[in-house]
Amino acid sequence: MDALVIGEAVLDVVHAEATAPVERPGGSAVNAAVALARLGRPVSLATSYGDDAAGALIDAHLAGAGVALAGSPYLLEATSRAEAVIGADGAASYTFAMGWRLPALGPDATARVAHVTSQAPLLAPGAHDVLTLVERLRLSGTTISYDVNLRPAITGTGPDVESGVLRMAALADLVKASDEDLLALWPDRTVGEAASALLALHGGPVAVVVTHGGEGASWHACAGVDWSTGGVHAPVVDMVDTIGAGDTFAAALVDHLWPLLGTGGRERLAGLGCDDWTAALTYAGRAAAVTVGRLGADPPTRADLDAVTP
Repeated sequence: MDALVIGEAVLDVVHAEATAPVERPGGSAVNAAVALARLGRPVSLATSYGDDAAGALIDAHLAGAGVALAGSPYLLEATSRAEAVIGADGAASYTFAMGWRLPALGPDATARVAHVTSQAPLLAPGAHDVLTLVERLRLSGTTISYDVNLRPAITGTGPDVESGVLRMAALADLVKASDEDLLALWPDRTVGEAASALLALHGGPVAVVVTHGGEGASWHACAGVDWSTGGVHAPVVDMVDTIGAGDTFAAALVDHLWPLLGTGGRERLAGLGCDDWTAALTYAGRAAAVTVGRLGADPPTRADLDAVTP
């Protein structure tokens, strides 16, 4: 497997103004895996859901995108659900009924890149198994990407959640977070201070990418004693809703960095300069802009993205 995405699958029930609720397959890991597959990358997904009608919808969605399953996902009594209410500004607010287990992967499982999302390293009983798997993959040369994508409605906030995020971040080569994620973790820190704390983790990431909603995105990178930071503006777009935007951004970031990933990827990422990070964040922002212009988590194909690239 070239890309292994690890995390939850969810049935999104989207409530938009003046329309009937719409059920759509979702969840951070499902969205990221589908986004990577639509961009032409070979993807396997380690996730869990129920053997029920919602699970059948997720099965069909993944198969249609060309996402393979890394182990049987039928580990939950019922598929997790997210009720997403779309506000007048297009932003989504959520309530959840969530479960998470990691399917069994063989001891010889490998990946060019493992992308860990959201609840995977935080929600028991799967969290411990995720950390064990990631430790093994990292030793085998897999590049580790981690999208914090915090959901306080599920996990709450506080020391236990912070510890879980830090344990996962310390195993990652690249961390992506939103400014809202960082504020929920550390309300007394600026984005720069929070990113610096992540970069200072022993053996932790060489780069932290932060999304700022409609304000764009920034990078914070460290290679030895050399630090760099900078940012890009968000593309102008007619927004429908924000569902899946962050997941698309994270997947497109992995896609853009793809040639650098795998054995030795950490050192190659550490060697990127300001122009390289600007290009990577600009590309990821364009992909996310396509998603926010559509209803629900509907990431672009390569052709879609080429059509909006100047």
